[in-house]
Amino acid sequence: MRKRMLFLLIGSVSLLLFGCSSPRYARAQEDSSAPEQSADAVVSPEQGTDLPAPSENGAHSSAASDVSQETDSQVQTGLIAEQILEGETGTIHYSYYLPEGYSDETEYPMVVTMPGYDMMWFGEQSSGANLNWEGFLCWTRLPEDFIVVSAQLTDWRETSANQAIELTEYFLEHFSVDRARVYAAGYSAGGETMSQAVSMRPDLYAAYLHGASQWDGAYEPVAQNGTAVYIFMAEHDEYYGSERARTAYENLYDAYVQAGWTQEDIDSVLQLQIPDGEWFASRGITENYHGGGNVVFKEESVLNWVLSHRKQES
Repeated sequence: MRKRMLFLLIGSVSLLLFGCSSPRYARAQEDSSAPEQSADAVVSPEQGTDLPAPSENGAHSSAASDVSQETDSQVQTGLIAEQILEGETGTIHYSYYLPEGYSDETEYPMVVTMPGYDMMWFGEQSSGANLNWEGFLCWTRLPEDFIVVSAQLTDWRETSANQAIELTEYFLEHFSVDRARVYAAGYSAGGETMSQAVSMRPDLYAAYLHGASQWDGAYEPVAQNGTAVYIFMAEHDEYYGSERARTAYENLYDAYVQAGWTQEDIDSVLQLQIPDGEWFASRGITENYHGGGNVVFKEESVLNWVLSHRKQES
């Protein structure tokens, strides 16, 4: 049975930014004292936890944000941490960010971003582990105001993909979101989840950033809906290998061709970046290229490419 190392994260402040690991391969973690977790024994969300009363948006909050503020409409803004949504697919643990001055009179672009294995949900001790992560924080620092949503799901399979979709739909229903500018991002295990979610509901997402992960979703629905995809993988990724990224790109490219797209049009919605060791070294990363793949969230050109796309009206 494949085994992996699991960091026990306490609260929402203790996190290794570049230590996220893929769920399907054993990981040589930086913290050798962390206990092992079986790939087939993902901890389920704890049930029956006493929760405070629902917040105004309908979700339960188990921790108050220390950076949030109140707008004129009494909607909490800033980082709203450790929320729970009881949905049709089960219990969803998530956090989100609303820009200061959030107003129902303005439609905001939104990013739904999913972290790697070490920031998934493994019980209360892992709650909030996905917050101090560049894949979440980078979108909150943009010059333009964004709503940012990130969940701690329990696996990387179809159930979690459905939960990612349900969480996206929840925010579309309860918040003022620009439906033409809904974006997805996923790293490692989160990429496996989001590649499925995007292929299951490509109508929801204008573009998707697929970071250091394998593609587990279908290809044809993505091309048929014109969803833009940026694939990023280190040439020397220790856990997936760069060939998986090339295969995903080629399959998506073929799907776009079958959908009638020209090469020029495909290039505008499909990108593949596989940096070598020199590229990573220039950014201070000389080992652990899989964990170092989080650096993609610091690349402004990549973020801007993703956010330049809009969902076309059907």
